[in-house]
Amino acid sequence: MPIPVCSLITNEHQRISADGAYHVVRFPFGGGESYDAEGMHQVRQPDGYEVTNWRTDDRSGLIWPSVDGWGVITAMIQWEDGSYTELRDQIVRDPLGLTDNPVDTTATDHRRPTPGMQCFTKHYEIFVHPDVPLAIRVAHNDSRSRHLVHAQFKLAIHT
Repeated sequence: MPIPVCSLITNEHQRISADGAYHVVRFPFGGGESYDAEGMHQVRQPDGYEVTNWRTDDRSGLIWPSVDGWGVITAMIQWEDGSYTELRDQIVRDPLGLTDNPVDTTATDHRRPTPGMQCFTKHYEIFVHPDVPLAIRVAHNDSRSRHLVHAQFKLAIHT
């Protein structure tokens, strides 16, 4: 039985405000290096909502698992240079509170900057369900808005 996979990528800069809050990383639909044969990241979402602008709508950051199973999640995050003392990222179930399930954050990392470009990867595994979307969220503590310059978000489901 094939493993359902959704693999999202963006090289378009996303401005992340300096408000200390976590922000959903948004991804374009289709094309490029993204892969979504199972329909887990679509403009028309399972609850009927249609994303009209992926750049401004946090729903463009959602992966809706196609089946119940053991989800293997991988992410890559690259920040522009900045005056950070801490960079944060996390995986979250239902980050926008769209379902009856509670918002559930997991795999939260708070990181010190490294010399050079700020490049991070993460790998985490959790149970996933079709009615509970997933996202990756990021935050920073610079005194001004900064750009996320590259991001990838991938889910493979073992049933």
